[in-house]
Amino acid sequence: GSLNAGLRADFAMLYTKSLLDFVSGIMFTATMGIGVIGSAAFTFFFQGGLVLLAEYVAPFLSDEVIAEISSTGCLLILAIGLNMLNLTKIKVLDYLPALLVAPVLYWIVY
Repeated sequence: GSLNAGLRADFAMLYTKSLLDFVSGIMFTATMGIGVIGSAAFTFFFQGGLVLLAEYVAPFLSDEVIAEISSTGCLLILAIGLNMLNLTKIKVLDYLPALLVAPVLYWIVY
């Protein structure tokens, strides 16, 4: 969503994700306490940074590389969902570097 917003000025996915984050944040705050609100600030600055950074990395990102990054992100989101359903115990944070490795592997292979 952040890359779409920064590269194509298409904010639809970012708005949708923000709404989902807001709703889940309310539920998690009610369940786990006020500390969850701190993650909202981190998410805001992280995603905002990605939107601003997208302008500078645009020359290096082809449609195929963006597709690879998006696919990797979708797999990470799937893992988060499976963890939330208590079906798995995947340590998703350990796989975040895959978002950087996927484009590098693409450039090496192609």
